Amino acid sequence: MSGQQHDRGKAEVFQPLAGDDPATIAGYRLTAKLGAGGMGKVYLSYTPGGRPVAIKVIRPEFGEDPEFRRRFAQEVKSAQRVQGLFTAPVIDADTDGPQPWLATAYVPGPSLADAVARHGALPVEAVLLLVAGIAEALHVIHGAGIVHRDLKPSNVLLAADGPRVIDFGIAYAADATSLTGSGVTIGTPSFMAPEQAAGQRVTAATDIFALGQVAAYAAAGTPAFGEGTSHGVLYRIVHEEPDLGGVPDRLRELVTRCLAKDPAARPSIADIIGLCQSANAETVLRRPEDWLPAAVSADITGRAAAPAPAQTPPPPSTTPSAAYSPTTPVTPGTPPPGYGPPAAHGPSPQYPPPQHHQPTNPGHAHAYAQTQVPANPNPRPYPAPYVDPHARRPTGGGGKRAALIALAVLLVFGIGGGTAYLAMKDDDTSRGSGASQGGSSSDTGESGTGGKDESAPKPDPAPAPPKPVDYPGINLTAGFHLTLSDDDVRPQEGEDGGYELSYDTGGYLDAESNEGNLVLLDPGQQGSLETCRKDTRFTKNVYVNRLSKGRQICITTGTGHLGLLTVQGFSAEDSPSKYLTLDLTVWRNAASGTSDG
Repeated sequence: MSGQQHDRGKAEVFQPLAGDDPATIAGYRLTAKLGAGGMGKVYLSYTPGGRPVAIKVIRPEFGEDPEFRRRFAQEVKSAQRVQGLFTAPVIDADTDGPQPWLATAYVPGPSLADAVARHGALPVEAVLLLVAGIAEALHVIHGAGIVHRDLKPSNVLLAADGPRVIDFGIAYAADATSLTGSGVTIGTPSFMAPEQAAGQRVTAATDIFALGQVAAYAAAGTPAFGEGTSHGVLYRIVHEEPDLGGVPDRLRELVTRCLAKDPAARPSIADIIGLCQSANAETVLRRPEDWLPAAVSADITGRAAAPAPAQTPPPPSTTPSAAYSPTTPVTPGTPPPGYGPPAAHGPSPQYPPPQHHQPTNPGHAHAYAQTQVPANPNPRPYPAPYVDPHARRPTGGGGKRAALIALAVLLVFGIGGGTAYLAMKDDDTSRGSGASQGGSSSDTGESGTGGKDESAPKPDPAPAPPKPVDYPGINLTAGFHLTLSDDDVRPQEGEDGGYELSYDTGGYLDAESNEGNLVLLDPGQQGSLETCRKDTRFTKNVYVNRLSKGRQICITTGTGHLGLLTVQGFSAEDSPSKYLTLDLTVWRNAASGTSDG
C-alpha cells in the first residue's frame, strides 16, 4: 500500500497547489501536487532531514465509510512490514483522522503507463529486468499477507535502479465500501484476472496474472486483452485468449504462463525469475544504471529535480490543528523461508535521537513531520534533554549509595579503609549486583563454611507439556462458531457472542471472546505450540480471501487455550453453503509457558 504520482497526459510533473488543496497534512508541509485518482490526491512533501515523501490523501467519501476505515487500518499495518527493494515503503499514516492519509518514500520516476504512452514499448532486456523486479516486490508483499489486487502499469514506477510497486492493498480496502456501486471504480478491467472479473476468490496467483498483463503491455505497448468498454474487456479476459502478436518471442513463454486462466497453472515467483534469467541467457540478472531507454531516463532526471521544501512554517490556521504524532516505527518484515538472502540486521539507532516537540500554540501546525519515531505516550511541554544512549546510566537506590559513599569517606579517615570497603560492598550485594573482583557472593546458596545448604528448598519438577488434541476435517460454515474448550469441538450456529472463533458472514474469521486473538502465520511458516506462544502479531479477524490451502492461523482464547487452524479447502462455487474445511489442533490451558507440545 502506498501512493505516488499516477499517469497523466500533462508534461508538468509538480503541479502547484490549488485553492482546495491543504497547506499541511498532520505537520507535513505540502510543496506540490503529484496527481489525483479514484482514491484521492497525492502530494509532495519532505521529512525534517530533507527526504522527499509522497502523501496520499484519501477522498472524503471513503473516509466516511466505517468498513473502509477498518480495512484501510489493517492494510496500513500490514504494509508497514513490507520492506522490499522494489516497493515504496510506507513511513507514516493516519487511519483515524478526519481524512485518512499515508506517506511513502517518493520515487523519482514516471509510471510504466506514462513511459509507454510517451515513448512506446520497452526493449526486451528492460522488460525482463522490469518483470524480475516486480516479481521480487510481489514476493515481499505476499509475504506480509497482502494481495495487491490492482497491479497495473500506473502502479509501477520506473526508477533509475529498477521498478517500484505502489498502492498495494488499497483496492482491498475500497472493495468494502458502498461507493463501489455508485460510480467509483476500483481496479482496472484491462489488468484484472479471470477469477477477479468473475467475482471469485482472489489469491496471490491473481497478482501473477496481472504481472503477465503488465509484461505484455510493457513489451507490446497495448493491453493483452485489448481496450474498449469494461464489460467487453472483462468478457475477453474470462473467455478468450490474449493477443500476444506484439510480444517478442523471447518473452512469449513468460507472458503465456502468467496469463493461464487456471490460477493453479500460473508460475510461482521463483519460476518467473527463472524464466527471466533463461530469456536473458544469463544465470544472474544484472541491472545496469542505464537499464531504461534514454528518453525514459530523461524523465527520471526531471522528476528527481523536485521543488525545494519551504523554509518557513505555514501561517496559523483559524481552527486548531492536531499536533503530529508519528505512527509505530516500521519494522522490516521477514520474507517467507526458502527465498532470498538471510534477513539483515535491524536499522541502526539515530544519533542524536529525535526529540518530541509539542506546539505551544494549538492553532500552529508543525512545519515538518518527524517520521518513524514512536509516539510519546506522556508528552511534555518542553523537549527532553539529549541523553547519550551509550552513557552508563545510574541504577536504583542512588540516594542510598550517595549516603554510603559519604559514610565511607568518614570511615576511611576515622576508622580505616577496610570497614569502608565492606560498607560499599554490602550495598552492591543488596542490589543483586554480584561479588566484587576476588570476593564471594552473599547469595550463592552456600553456607559460610563452604558446604551446600541442605535445608534450601528444591525446585519443583518441570510440568509436563500440554497434550495436543486434533480435530481434523471440520467444515466451518459462515455464521457458525467453534469453542475450543468443548471436548467435542464442532461447529455451532451463531457468530456474535462469547465464542472463541467464528466464521463471520462478512467473510472473515473472528476471535470473538474477550482477550482472544488470532495470528495469521506467514506462507511456509510451520505452526506449533511454541510458535503460537511466541508469535504476537495479534489481530481480531482474518479475511478468508487472504487464505489458501495449507495456510495456518494461531488462536489464543481468553480462557487460556491455544489452537492451530490449518486450511484444507473451500466450498465449491456451486455449493449451497459457504464454508471452510479446517484441521484444528487444541492445547488446553497452554496459553503460557515455553515447552513445545
